[in-house]
Amino acid sequence: MSQRSDAVSPPTASPEHSLRLNLSRSSVVVLSSFGLIALLLFMLGYRVYPFLHTILNTGVFLAAGVLALLLWDMGAGAGRPLLRPIAISLAVSSLFQFVHAIVEVEWFGVLEPIAHAEHWLRPATWPPAAYILPIGILCALWLRRGVLPPARLGLLLLVGGAALMPPFFLLPKYTEPIGLGVTRPTLLFVPLLWAVVAWACWRQRGADRLLPSLALMAAVLVGAHTAMVYSRETADTPAMAAHLVIVAAYLTLLFSLMRHAATDMLERSRAERELAQLNLILEQRVSERTAQLELANQSLQGQIAVRLRAERTLETQLSRLDLLNHITRAIGERLDLKSILQVVVRSLEDKLQIDFCCICLYDGHAEQLTVSCVGVHSAELALALAMGEQAVVGVDQNGLGRCVHGELVYEPDIALVAFPFAQRLAGGGLRALVVAPLLVESTVFGVLVTARRAEASFSGGDCEFLRQLSEHVALAAHQAQLHSALQQSFDELRRTQQIVLQQERLRALGQMASGIAHDINNAISPVALYTESLLETEPGLSARARAYLETIQRAIDDVAQTVARMREFYRQQEPQMRLAPVQLNLLVGQVLGLTRVRWQDMPQQSGVVIELATLLAPELPAVMGVESEIREALINLVFNAVDAMPEGGVLTLRTRVATLAGPDGKPAPRVCVEVADTGVGMDPDTRRRCLEPFFTTKGERGTGLGLAMVYGVAQRHKAEIEIDSWEGAGSVLRLLFAPVRVAEVAPAGAPAALAYALPPRLRLLVIDDDPVLLKSLRNILETDGHVVSTAHGGADGVAAFEAAQAGPTPFAAVVTDLGMPYVDGRQVAAAIKRCAPDTPVILLTGWGAQLIEDGDIPAHVDHVLSKPPKLRELRAALAGHDPRAAVQGEDHDDART
Repeated sequence: MSQRSDAVSPPTASPEHSLRLNLSRSSVVVLSSFGLIALLLFMLGYRVYPFLHTILNTGVFLAAGVLALLLWDMGAGAGRPLLRPIAISLAVSSLFQFVHAIVEVEWFGVLEPIAHAEHWLRPATWPPAAYILPIGILCALWLRRGVLPPARLGLLLLVGGAALMPPFFLLPKYTEPIGLGVTRPTLLFVPLLWAVVAWACWRQRGADRLLPSLALMAAVLVGAHTAMVYSRETADTPAMAAHLVIVAAYLTLLFSLMRHAATDMLERSRAERELAQLNLILEQRVSERTAQLELANQSLQGQIAVRLRAERTLETQLSRLDLLNHITRAIGERLDLKSILQVVVRSLEDKLQIDFCCICLYDGHAEQLTVSCVGVHSAELALALAMGEQAVVGVDQNGLGRCVHGELVYEPDIALVAFPFAQRLAGGGLRALVVAPLLVESTVFGVLVTARRAEASFSGGDCEFLRQLSEHVALAAHQAQLHSALQQSFDELRRTQQIVLQQERLRALGQMASGIAHDINNAISPVALYTESLLETEPGLSARARAYLETIQRAIDDVAQTVARMREFYRQQEPQMRLAPVQLNLLVGQVLGLTRVRWQDMPQQSGVVIELATLLAPELPAVMGVESEIREALINLVFNAVDAMPEGGVLTLRTRVATLAGPDGKPAPRVCVEVADTGVGMDPDTRRRCLEPFFTTKGERGTGLGLAMVYGVAQRHKAEIEIDSWEGAGSVLRLLFAPVRVAEVAPAGAPAALAYALPPRLRLLVIDDDPVLLKSLRNILETDGHVVSTAHGGADGVAAFEAAQAGPTPFAAVVTDLGMPYVDGRQVAAAIKRCAPDTPVILLTGWGAQLIEDGDIPAHVDHVLSKPPKLRELRAALAGHDPRAAVQGEDHDDART
């Protein structure tokens, strides 16, 4: 019998439904009756039927509403996606027809405003209802694949209908007869839409069996709305005939739905009967299959009984093997030798009724055994025999001597054996003894000792079992040794991976540091320019203001030097330092000023007082170094000292000259600067590791890079660093520098001559994507008397230069940034040189020092300056311009964007 699916698929149109309408008698009667009535109205002549108009309006919106409900239920229940959008369209149209109908009622009381709104609701609601329904049906046909959900379609139709109300209210409802005698031109497109609906439904009639009926309704509505466009009053003969035909069309569709529902019920009844027959057949098959399974189950039960008997027999015969497997499995799950030996001893005591059991490890060089593991039940007896764990047993030519050479030793009665080890066990009441070697790769590394109080209590099977067990124990012990070696190798690999990971983190940090350095240089460049300009051009500054500006200038220089040293994270070569004489006493004062917030203001906010003591040696010799680096190292030492005094204390900065042994052993002077605190101090381990990178005792607050940076500064300056610390008493960190030789110090006299001639008044173009830096460069250069034009970005800069080059006043020089979006500094320089090869191009970039050190100066660039720029460097670069391009007049343009 062939299998049949019990799933009922949604009804679709058959070929018969696709080719003919299958009108019911009710539909034919309704269409004929209402058509004759409409014809009779035309035969009676032109009249007005107000009451009939009200009745037919009510019938129209009721019929549309009933159709909407029926189609929605059919679409939801039968899984026919086309019906629900059509139901939504009918519902929206019915809503507008309902509003059109209720305004004809003479309302009073709270509903009286409805009657007042009749003059505009009445003409404004019928046209939207007439247009919305065919439009909604067309949307349902074209979007039946679910592109537009029914709810969204209904909302769009409702909004569209509401949007049509004002235009139809303002347009004339009736007009004088126009072409073909039409008096209602606002409804002229309604029959055309219904004709399109009829064509579309008939063309797609194979998609759903409702579409032929819908095509018929649309065809009837074409005639109805054609008659409507010839009406001259609200309830005249053409309008009433149209209303009658509209009701007839809706009733025709309603009867078609009822006929479809009846057909569905018949098909469902037939399917239920077929399903009942299939269920009966299925029950018969289930009964047959159940009987077969019962027979198979009985046979299986018999086989199980036979197998159980065989298993019980096998269990009895191989009980020793089961014990061996149990121990082997237990020790196979462990990877440490001590645990393996404990499992073996305990299993033998519990399963084999051993009175004394222990395992000894063999030392071939010392010719002795060391007790490594003793059973729980044997512990008391082991103490009496002086064979507790870690006890040493000598090996001589007795049974132990034979065992350590790989032989299993069995003594049925050790009372008859005269060797010391046997006599020791016999003194504890033991009689039978088996000693099995633990042998791996022909090497004995231990022995298994088992004994019982009854003589000759070990059978041949017991001895064989112990021999096999010793082999398994030896393999497990060997595996544990291999695992230990592997674990050691893995730990070494993990340490190596951590080193590699740390290096990778440093590389990533270096890449990030490159971008951060560029951004910081851009940010501090305006501050550096304005500060240097104020110090140079404002002689009327007060001493206090000048001191503040000099402090700002030093801080900016320190930031610039710090940013330059960030390159050490991502560059392999050693940076070249420019050493100069440094006065440590002056540097200590600057450090105290820069760190005052940390050692004075912030502690006082928490009620903590840190006292400051400075002991500065007079006439302290200068040292050769980089002032910003030494200052930053001292700042880090001060910060560490403050962090070490959470409850307050004394912060001391001291300078002096000390005499230490030099590399050749002779006394040599050293300039010493010390930072001391009375804080918590360091323990020996912390003191030993404090200079390691990333080592910190501050938890998440610390980076572990502070003292490592100080150590790096000391190394670069060939200085020594000394650390004295006492737990609970504080620490002293000391930097020892070689004093500068007299020949290294420039003679004090007149200030050095300028290395450049001040440039003449020039016409300059400055290009950068940072508006703040652009403005500051413009202000500073204009202060020097130059005429400056600015461009925000490379593309604007090239355009401005080409425009000036074509005019009478070209630019004398171009100052451009390197890193800019779309058109960078390299492209700008190339474009400038193509247009004017003799025009100097000055590249101002945060990567300037790196480009110079790497010899990677871009082509077409005449000068490279680092950010933050120095006025003297910028002026020196501009001093090499072409004098012929100097500005002759006062007029200039601005290419700023």
